[in-house]
Amino acid sequence: MRVLLTGHQGYLGTVMAPVLRAAGHDVIGLDIGYFADCVLGPLPGDPPGIVADLREVTAEQLAGFDAVVHLAALSNDPLGALAPRITHDINHHASVRLAELAKAAGVQRFLYASTCSVYGAAGDGLVGEDTPLRPLTPYAESKVRVEDDVAALADANFCPVFLRNATAFGFSPRLRADIVLNNLVGYAVLTGEVRVLSDGTPWRPLVHAADIATAFADCLVAPADRIRARAYNIGDESNNLTVADIARAVVDVVPGSTLAITNETGPDPRSYRVDFARARTELGYRAKWSIADGAAELYREYITRGLTADDFATRFTRLARLRDLTAAGVIDESLRRVAIGT
Repeated sequence: MRVLLTGHQGYLGTVMAPVLRAAGHDVIGLDIGYFADCVLGPLPGDPPGIVADLREVTAEQLAGFDAVVHLAALSNDPLGALAPRITHDINHHASVRLAELAKAAGVQRFLYASTCSVYGAAGDGLVGEDTPLRPLTPYAESKVRVEDDVAALADANFCPVFLRNATAFGFSPRLRADIVLNNLVGYAVLTGEVRVLSDGTPWRPLVHAADIATAFADCLVAPADRIRARAYNIGDESNNLTVADIARAVVDVVPGSTLAITNETGPDPRSYRVDFARARTELGYRAKWSIADGAAELYREYITRGLTADDFATRFTRLARLRDLTAAGVIDESLRRVAIGT
């Protein structure tokens, strides 16, 4: 297929592009470039790309594609809480508009990166795709709205699919340090301490970035009649752990590190364990990476590539990075580039 991959210069997109290309697809990227130089180690080889704000994509830019893989978003809860209106403009309205333009341009498949955080405070029982959604943050709410609005576009010629990814982990050349396992390993490498700011009790489902890429590759070739307007939880039940257990896995990997559960932010209401059976049954999908293996990979890459405290706190943290771009005049208060290409 000829595939448009939005967010190809982000954390997940940098891992996904080579996976899709290795599967034989012709991949073209689309990215505004906010995180293009947020690289740890050698610069990755990107596919050809279009520089564009998601809110300003044109129908002409979507012509000739068989599928859109839509990753681009303002990604994480702290950022969404800081700028809820912009989060909805980009994550919700611009995503639905992209799907509408794609359908009008004759694109047949639209793969949307949703999130397991749509389940919110779900307690200790396993939640599946038909569980009522209880988003607790603007980020998660925007994902629910996109699923609802884009599902309504489905027909015999347009096949949207919603991949509800567990919390991502693992190394990407375009690193993120503000997701739980990546953060805990990085802090341990830099300080010797595995620091948990909550009480450690919330459940989190985790999935490696490479396993997310595999799931999207599977959905590009699955029969359209099977997956049309379906949601799939992406991950594995073995990676449903409490934050405290995730932290203990990091202590086991980082030599000499110690665990500190500070509870300084109080209990976190976002807690959910996820059932991933539908993806196994309908897609034949299985995640391969364990949390222990991911922690070991991150430790190895952080040491080998020379992670620094400054980059950990700024370039590789989404909220800090966007604040720096705003302060430097690269983007304005609406997170639009002052000039495309700058």
